[in-house]
Amino acid sequence: MKITLILVGKTGKRYLSEAFDEYSKRLTRYVRFEVRVLPELRSTKSMPVEVQLQKEAETILAALGDSQEVLLLDEQGRQPSSMELAAELEHRMVRGQRDITFVVGGPYGFAPAVYQRANGLLSLSRLTFSHQMVRVIFAEQLYRAFTIINGEPYHHQ
Repeated sequence: MKITLILVGKTGKRYLSEAFDEYSKRLTRYVRFEVRVLPELRSTKSMPVEVQLQKEAETILAALGDSQEVLLLDEQGRQPSSMELAAELEHRMVRGQRDITFVVGGPYGFAPAVYQRANGLLSLSRLTFSHQMVRVIFAEQLYRAFTIINGEPYHHQ
């Protein structure tokens, strides 16, 4: 299985980049893991949010290309437990799903066109996290899921 994580904008804080890189490296033990960082929009202070979302949507949709399964990390998504996420990933692998793409949008979420393209929404919590923090939390949860699948002692139930 190959998991692609599409991110809008670079991580601005070094400590977040280091944490994300650590979990990304750990994930490669279990799965092909690719990270695609899309350029962040510039000069957005005077740009209406709707325009920002539309411009980001064009970039995201172009990056998705022929991706079969696309899940958006979105506050309105379903909220699986770590065990449920692991079970879902394992089920996808068993039934032979080859690729899954997750997308973390910019600070305002996604434009309607991106929601229409998605196969589902996934939320990490009812709490709100910055789009910078989400990437670290999600990478850790993916790593946790694969340790659960492999019966390793990282996760404690």
